[in-house]
Amino acid sequence: MKKVLVLGASGAMGRYLLPHLAERGYRIDGVSLDGAGESLPNVNHIRANAKERAVYRRLLENGYDGIVDFLTYGTGELAWYLPQALDHTEHYIFLSSCRVFDDREHPVRETSPRLIDTAGDELLRNSDDYCIYKARGENILYAFPRRNWTIVRPATTYSLMRYQLVTLEAADTVGRAFAGKKVVVPEQARYRQATMSWGGDVARMIAGLLFNEKALGEAFNAATAEHRSWDEIAACYKDICGLEAVWVDKEDYLRILSPDPYDMGPRWQLEYARLFTRVTDNSKILAVLGMRQSELTPLYDGLRKEISRCPKDTVWPVNAAMDEYLAAMKR
Repeated sequence: MKKVLVLGASGAMGRYLLPHLAERGYRIDGVSLDGAGESLPNVNHIRANAKERAVYRRLLENGYDGIVDFLTYGTGELAWYLPQALDHTEHYIFLSSCRVFDDREHPVRETSPRLIDTAGDELLRNSDDYCIYKARGENILYAFPRRNWTIVRPATTYSLMRYQLVTLEAADTVGRAFAGKKVVVPEQARYRQATMSWGGDVARMIAGLLFNEKALGEAFNAATAEHRSWDEIAACYKDICGLEAVWVDKEDYLRILSPDPYDMGPRWQLEYARLFTRVTDNSKILAVLGMRQSELTPLYDGLRKEISRCPKDTVWPVNAAMDEYLAAMKR
């Protein structure tokens, strides 16, 4: 029986991955900060911070045949964590992101240009932004002579308590809908094509890649090929949970997210991801897994399912800046 370590096991994809791995007869240790998860055969839920180096080393000593790693590592951490993972397992799956790609090729393929190599913004290329440190992690893996790794690049992935709209997350989408509030979103993103995949579908893909010889030393876009404009996605939210979008200039939107003009994270996520055309070519992963696009969950159906599961009594953080902006619009 193969032993598998899942780091970040209660996240948007991890929560769905564990059942798929259990069905395949693996013995699984799922590590998360809350140690949460449903009771499954041969699944051990571990509450721990795997980013603590002593904890990480103790876990690797257990001798796992496979590791699926949903954790994020900044540039300064990659050189410590990744080589150890590769040295302690038969197959390591590294979660990267479709955010590593620039906007030069549509649809996005596994070989499409990456921002770390092509961006004219020197500040971005020399930063520790998400799209940059994920690409640096990929570079480290490509540099190793042993090809016991697989790079997985999901698109924007929604799940239970993960409901995105442009750069906004659950508190500012479903949370505001449940509170009867409108949401502010940037006009410049309105008609940009976006890819949103259901976490359960991505988890199924990852389970199929694990211990798959065709996946070794390869990168895959783990996503649906379905794409919608953000305007269409906003319409899905309105139909499902009553969320009303107010489209405003991106500079107003960014000031709502952060009043600090030198806080580049929100701007980079918007300008180097959500304002890009994100149409994904998933033919490579479908071919390797013997899957069809028709087997993947349509966006509307997946959002409706996950929003219906969201507890109505959830206490959401209040976006006071957004409330103030909307109130000022009325005056």
